[in-house]
Formats: sequence, structure tokens, C-alpha cells
Amino acid sequence: MVQSLWDASKAAELTTGLEQLVYRSNLIGTDRRVCNYGGGNTSSKTVVKDFRGRDIEVMFVKGSGSDLATMKASNFTGLRMDDIRPLYEKDDMSDEDMVAYLANCMIDAKHPRASIETLLHAFLPFKHVDHTHPDSIISLCCADNGKEIAREIFGDRFVWVPYIRPGFKLSKMIAEGVRNNPKAELVLMEKHGLVTWGETSDEAYAQTIKIITEAESFIESRINESRVFGGVKHGALTAEERRSVAAQVMPTIRGAVSDAKKMILSFDDAEDVLQFVGGQDSAKLSQVGAACPDHLVHTKVVPLFIDWTPNAEDIDGLKAKLKEGIAAYKEEYKAYFERNKNEGDVMFEAAPRVILIPGVGMINTGKSWVMSQVSGALYHRAIAVMRGATALGQFVSLSENESYNVEYWPLELYKLSLAPAEAEFSRQVAFITGGAGGIGSETARRLVSEGAHVVLADLNLEGAEKVAAEINEKFGENRALAVKMDVTSEEMIKAAYAQTALTYGGVDIIVNNAGLATSSPFDQTSLKEWNLNMNVLGTGYFLVAREAFIIMKEQAVGGSMVFVGSKNSVYAGKNATAYSAVKAMEAHLARCIAAEGGEFGIRVNTILPDAILQGSAIWNGSWRNERAAAYGIEPDQLEEYYRKRTTLLVNIYPRDIAEGIAFFASSKSAKTTGCMLTIDGGVPAAFTR
Repeated sequence: MVQSLWDASKAAELTTGLEQLVYRSNLIGTDRRVCNYGGGNTSSKTVVKDFRGRDIEVMFVKGSGSDLATMKASNFTGLRMDDIRPLYEKDDMSDEDMVAYLANCMIDAKHPRASIETLLHAFLPFKHVDHTHPDSIISLCCADNGKEIAREIFGDRFVWVPYIRPGFKLSKMIAEGVRNNPKAELVLMEKHGLVTWGETSDEAYAQTIKIITEAESFIESRINESRVFGGVKHGALTAEERRSVAAQVMPTIRGAVSDAKKMILSFDDAEDVLQFVGGQDSAKLSQVGAACPDHLVHTKVVPLFIDWTPNAEDIDGLKAKLKEGIAAYKEEYKAYFERNKNEGDVMFEAAPRVILIPGVGMINTGKSWVMSQVSGALYHRAIAVMRGATALGQFVSLSENESYNVEYWPLELYKLSLAPAEAEFSRQVAFITGGAGGIGSETARRLVSEGAHVVLADLNLEGAEKVAAEINEKFGENRALAVKMDVTSEEMIKAAYAQTALTYGGVDIIVNNAGLATSSPFDQTSLKEWNLNMNVLGTGYFLVAREAFIIMKEQAVGGSMVFVGSKNSVYAGKNATAYSAVKAMEAHLARCIAAEGGEFGIRVNTILPDAILQGSAIWNGSWRNERAAAYGIEPDQLEEYYRKRTTLLVNIYPRDIAEGIAFFASSKSAKTTGCMLTIDGGVPAAFTR
């Protein structure tokens, strides 16, 4: 049940009406059962001094494009009420005219654009107004008998407004309904949500929570758990089986949903999802339509529901059903677009945002992990709404044409146009071995800075987690994932890729970078030393690349592998036979994979660096002393020694190698494979010939 989160002592510390509005809004948005991600709006009418020092009545209302849970004062728009009130006398107003008019009412041009629902708040004669999308209220408003049930719950305290799209007309209908019912305490918007109010900020919040809990209590009294979603048709697989199945099929899904642009995936097997995907009526129920317009924008009209009997051994059967289902979904979406399109409309990606698999759970798609999570979060709300609506009556949704008009609403398209352009590595997943080290961590930062999601695979899990935490703090939740992996362990490599698939859906870029180095004269090179180099730098690179190759073929959307070799790949390093020999093998392994990968769009290239002392665990160990001894110098003289032997008289740093890796992984080298790029400052002995 929804609970009040109001802290009177904290609220008392807030000195301005805007500060209290921010506090109230954040509380409302914190509980997604109360308000959807990005949805709802709140307002407060107060008096401020204008630029001339005059007291004027201003309404602060949530600006377009923000989320109640996280918004700050700067996300609200202030509008002069004296300019807005005359609009109530108008009979109608187009969205475009209304938005243009409100732009002239703003007290500060730097404020965000006013929400399409601004007049809903302005026309109501209350100081504080909340518009929310609570699960319980949407359940009521999406039940075929919702208005009758509302009378049982609220008596004559409510105003029921038939569904129309947000805008001037809806705002005026709500205001007229409230003014014509002196007993009104709330407005129920069919297939849309709730409006409540109060004379103070805490009164408004308390009223919102009170109305929600009244509806919740009524609905819960009607719930028969054994008959939710028609009762159980399929039980859930075990948690281990669900994760295993999802990890195996997500690359298949990712390939099937990625057309012109790739998609990032996420997996969800929460209890409510498992109950829904296992219900007798769920396949049919899921196709009724979206629970409300706010859901539709992120989940599409309907999800893809896979008709599959849960069986952890039937992976091939599930993959076949997924490919067939996604293809059919895209064809139906194209037909839906053609049936409803308006002049000038450009079709969005046709693939589903929500995929439901009995016994396994839900897989969501998006242009980033965060956006896939938004689709998933909203479908959780849809499940809750369907649970409530079917306890009251029949679940109903918008008509197909109205659903289309919401999805392709010019104001929603305008919001999308404000989003920054996608960067070079947006929608791509990079898997970096040795991710905790100098080259690995710098490469991760470089790729993430241009949109990538990265997996930092390293035997040093603590170091990888530190880098991942730093990246996530700077670039956003779950942009980086740390996994413990020994490149000599086939089992750990498979597990790391499974975790990558489960987290992001697959992989697009691998950076084969993990390494070590030893030094000894040839006649003193032990078999143990030889095997160590071969296992880590040879077999390790082979295993990491092979597993990536399998996933990339399954995805069928191409991929890029970048091997971090060495100057020694083409130059016989003194007292480094084992290291040099296996580094040469790496370079040729890359060319061999490139030869086979071309037909699948898989490119493989190699970077040949020299002496990266900065941030390298290799150079902090015996290798530094061994190399210094080989050149007859002191260990602290190495950096200057390496600089002087280059024709450019420079040292090489991790960021230099990261730039080379980014080039090979990017579209700039889309037609390059089987190539070696030397980044060593110009060591003549290593010039290729």
C-alpha cells in the first residue's frame, strides 16, 4: 500500500513555496505506484516580485521533459496568472497556439517550456494541484465499469472526465467539472489519471495519498489471488534456470530487434512479472493496449508475448519462437503505422520494447540501458493496472487510432527533437579485458565518453569495480559493469559473457588487452615461463575472441575486435623470447579471425604499443627491473630511455592507446580489418617491412 512520505520537520525547513513544491514533487515521484517515470505534474500558485519590483501572482508548474522524482527548482516554469486567466473564456485552442501563448506568460525565458497540462493547473481555483498516475486510480479508470465503481468508492466527491488527449479542451473540462460540483475532492481522468489539490503543499500531498489508498483498499478487497490473470498457466523456472535461459537468448533477441540502430537490452524476472507471464489470460490481456498514454510512449501499444512452454532445455525452440515473433511484431507495427499515419510522419523503430516469456520473465529494449529500464518500469505499472482493472471488471484501453496519435503526437516528437544527437558508440557494448589496468580503464573511459556501455573484465575485481563506480558516477547508472575473469579459464570467460548478455543483451566491441610480461635470456627461459606467456597472451586472447565471435554471429549485426599487441609483435625484443613470440602470435591470430569474420561483418584489428609504464601492473613488478637490466640501465631511467629511442622523442601513455582502440572500434574504420596500427612514437627497429 502507498504510504505518506511527508516529513513535517524537513518541510518546515523549506522557506519558499517553490522549495516546498520541489519537496512535494520529489515525494510523489519517488514511489512509482503514485506517478510514472517522466509523467504527472505538480503546481503551486504564489506571489513573487517581478523585474520591476511589483508583486505578481505566479504559478510554478513542472516544466516539460523532467521527472518528478529528481526534478529541482530549475525544472519548474513560472507563469503570470494574470496572463493565463483570460484563456478560460476561450472555447478551444490548438496545442501549437497554447504552447506559443504560454511562452509569452513565462516570468523567465530560461525556464523550461511549459507542460501541455499547464492549463489543467491554472484553471483550477486552488493554490496547490497534483496530477498523478497511480496504479490504483489507473486500474479504476481502465476498467469498463470504472465510473460505477468510482461511485462506490468516492460517492459524489469525484468528477469523472471522459478520455481526451491532454491540452486546452481537457483542462477546461476538468475545471468546469470541479466548479459544477462543490463537493468535488478529486478528478478521475478516464484512461489517464488523477487530479487532487489543497490549500497548502502538505494538504495537497496528503489528499493525493488519501485518495490513492482509498482506491487501493477497495481494489485489494476484490482481489482473488488464485484467479489473478485467470490463474496460473505456467509456473516459473528456477532463478538459476531463468538467468541461464535469458543469457542464452538475449543476443538472439538483440540481433532481431536491432535494425538500422542497435538496441540495449535488460532482463527482469521480478515476482509480478513472473506472475503475469504465467497467467492463463495474460497473452490475450497483454494485447488489449496500453494502460495510459504515459505508458504507451515508452512501451509501444502492446508488448510481444511469446507462446512458449517453459523448458530450460528448449533453448533452440525458444530462439526460433523469438525470431518468428519479433519479425511478425515488426510487420504488424509497420501495418499499424500505415493504417494510422498522418502526412509527414516518420516511423519509429518497429521492434518491440517489451518482450514477455512465460517462466522466464521480461526483456526490455531501448537506446540505452537506462531507457530499457524505463520501458520495464512502466510495464511493471501496466501489470499492476491490469491486475486491478480485471479485479473490478474488464480491462480496456485507448482505440488504435488514439494510441497512434499519442505515440506520434507532435509535442512528444518535439521532446525527442531536443535530445542530444547520439554519439559514436551509443547503443554499443564494449567488453574490455584487463579493464582495471592503465590501458583498459582509459579505453573504458574513452568509449563511454562517446556513448558506449562497457564491461570491465579483470582478475582484479576490486580494481575493476573501482573504475566502474567512477564511470557510473560520472556517466550514469550501469554504464559500466565489472566482472571477475581469468583469461586462461574457459569457464570464467563464458560466465563473463553470459553476465554481459544478461546485463546489456550482447556485445559489439571486444578489447583483448589483459596481459603480463616476463623477461629472461633465451637459454634461461623455463617451460613454466613459456607456458605462462602462451596461456595468458595466446590462449587467453583466443578464448576471449572465440566466445565473442560466437555471440556476434548470433546477433548478426557485426562487431569489432581490437587486440592490444605490442611493438614486439613485429620486433624481436631482447631477452623476451616468450613474450615476443606470443605477441607475434596474437597479431596473426587477429588476422586469421579477420579473414573468417568478414562475411559476418566482424572486423579484427591490432594495436602495437610500446612501453606503457603509466598505470600498468606489469611495469610495477619484476618486468621493469628485468627490462632495465636487459638495457644496462637503472629501473628509474626506463621512461627516459624509451622516450629517447623514439624518432618523435615522446613517451606513450594509456590514453594514446585508447585513442587507437577507439579508432579501430569506430565507424571511421568501418572498412578496415586485419590491420595493425603501431603507436610507439616511432621505434625504427619496429618499423614494419
